[in-house]
Amino acid sequence: MLSSRESSIEDADFIFENTPVRVVALRNSPKINLIGVEVGPFNEGNEYSVKFWIAKELEKGGVVRFPEEETLDASRLYKIQWTERIQPVSQISSLPEMFYPRLRHLLAELKRSSKNNLENMKRYETMRRLSQDIITCRLKKIISLASTSGGGVEQILKNLTVEERKLHEDLRRIIKGWRTKIL
Repeated sequence: MLSSRESSIEDADFIFENTPVRVVALRNSPKINLIGVEVGPFNEGNEYSVKFWIAKELEKGGVVRFPEEETLDASRLYKIQWTERIQPVSQISSLPEMFYPRLRHLLAELKRSSKNNLENMKRYETMRRLSQDIITCRLKKIISLASTSGGGVEQILKNLTVEERKLHEDLRRIIKGWRTKIL
């Protein structure tokens, strides 16, 4: 049985897989039938919106690519890490939309491709370390936020992802119960 935190992460992944994303056609292509879903036709150089899982299949087939601004890379992760590290514990920045599902997908892809490729292995390790640091920084802030009994946290909560908000709620409930028992 899944915990509510695990199900919220799986829900976020499911939503992400079915979220429309932008892609650019690499070549002309007629309509394509993917497991009962028709997409296309595509004209080289034009931009289209398709569900993420469809975009990944089309990318594998060399039909489309993701625009640079749609992808997570080391540069974007470095910026996020730097921002999180310089902010005080009482501040938390917003993350790109669907950050954690994108991150999980990226790391899984890099890990798969690193099995026979030393360069991809190095990239995977760099991205994993950056990701771990971002998560650790944010987790410390979420724990601090959850243990704060005062108000004024609504603005900060707006910058949490869906997964982080669920974690915050769970921690807050646990801490409140613990405090009640102690006092």
